[in-house]
Amino acid sequence: MLVRAITAPGLRRWCRGRRGAAVACFPLGRALLGVRGAEAAVFLQGLLTNDVTQLVAAGDAPPALYAHALNVQGRCLYDVILYRLHGSTAEEPHILLECDSSVLDSIQKHLKLYKIRRKVTIAPCPDLSPWAVIPGEQPGDASSLPKPADQALLLTPDPRAEVMGWRLIAKKGANLSEIIPGSQVGDVQDYHRHRYKQGIPEGVKDLPPGVALPLESNLAFMNGISFTKGCYIGQELTARTHHMGVIRKRLLPVSFPEPLPGAGIPEGAEILTESGKRAGKFCAGGGELGIALLRLAHVNEPLCVNLGGDRVKLRATTPQWWPKAAVK
Repeated sequence: MLVRAITAPGLRRWCRGRRGAAVACFPLGRALLGVRGAEAAVFLQGLLTNDVTQLVAAGDAPPALYAHALNVQGRCLYDVILYRLHGSTAEEPHILLECDSSVLDSIQKHLKLYKIRRKVTIAPCPDLSPWAVIPGEQPGDASSLPKPADQALLLTPDPRAEVMGWRLIAKKGANLSEIIPGSQVGDVQDYHRHRYKQGIPEGVKDLPPGVALPLESNLAFMNGISFTKGCYIGQELTARTHHMGVIRKRLLPVSFPEPLPGAGIPEGAEILTESGKRAGKFCAGGGELGIALLRLAHVNEPLCVNLGGDRVKLRATTPQWWPKAAVK
């Protein structure tokens, strides 16, 4: 059964707002894990930052949620997107968990460590593929929803930010031009460039396990955390930081106006102000775009990275989709 999480008029309006551009579908280097059973939501509730019980609530339950799994020190272990596959509260809860494919084994072990006697089954879904669906720049027809329900399970707005388009869960080897007429399969590097331009972190390169802090990683801006849900692993530091209201560093999109050295900017490279003060660290990127953890006090200053004696300039920007009061 295809879960149609966006109406056709809504899809048409969004595409018109993107200058009538054709839809590009990007195959992702992400894995899917099925968590199924009567206690699936309650089980995940104690392990993730968001309120997972929303996925099994009666009424207008969201089709997808963004969340992080934290360690006991409150640092990010895994960034995940959760999808509701069951159709109603009368059905057995079935939640699909999307994660970085490189940590699939690790997250399975993490979940099974806390499963204990919960009535849930945890299994990978190698027959399914996650896709990002984002308007491109070429004309085309993107006005209709998926038609062949045997190839697609779910099409839903990306729960992190509107600028990220939709998430599509399809069967492995599905024909995307049949699922979304007029769409084109894009180069996944273009998807990552789009992410970096919008300042959206994803995967272990952007969010190093055991290092990244959820609020510095803009988790609250991306609808990925509940401050009212109750206890979960890593909650104490996160809640204290939120209620103190002091976040001095954030992940921000950065761009390099000049051609980069052949090897590019190494991950973890220190970013400096013109006067030599430490402003932050470069996390990851592609071409002239990237994402960096920067002190907000230096965001509007000229910045640079020193590489082998050469000074490479870069510029940080505040994403337009952020709340207006995000950076004071």
